[in-house]
Amino acid sequence: MSEFIQQLPTLVGVIVGALGSYAAITRGDRMRFRREQAARWEERRLAVYTEYARVLRQTVSLTYRVAAHLGNDPHPHPLTPAQAVPHFTEAAEARDPAGEALLMLGAPEVVDAARTWVLLVIGMERFLRADTHDPEAWAALLERQRAARETYYAAVRRDLALPPGHSGRWPVTAPPAPRPAA
Repeated sequence: MSEFIQQLPTLVGVIVGALGSYAAITRGDRMRFRREQAARWEERRLAVYTEYARVLRQTVSLTYRVAAHLGNDPHPHPLTPAQAVPHFTEAAEARDPAGEALLMLGAPEVVDAARTWVLLVIGMERFLRADTHDPEAWAALLERQRAARETYYAAVRRDLALPPGHSGRWPVTAPPAPRPAA
């Protein structure tokens, strides 16, 4: 019995070491799983955010073309309202499932910014359905839509912890040619 008592501290040490090792490995695995899971959800959110922006931009591009036909926009490829109807329908049908995915996976701030953006895009469609010829009102509507798009992208970048991005505003006219060196 005295040999057993002499070996007892060693046995206890082995058991404590094994339990500690098991706890450390389990904790490390759990942390790795959580990191991987968070990365997967982040990738999915980015895909949802990107798809929503893509389908909304499809509608915006159509509005530019119809506005050009009505004399409100300088887009080089005008489209009559009648020609645009099936394209608007297709864009709206693509927007609905993208919006549902956004509601399911999006951060509240991003969803709110998306709602603001889509309401402005719908306002652009209404403006065109009324066959309005008012380039100044169209330009103001475009400016509000562009600001809403910027807000959406900024909310997405904050949600995904990305650095600030480009505003996406480019001058429509070509920059002046560089002056020759003297």
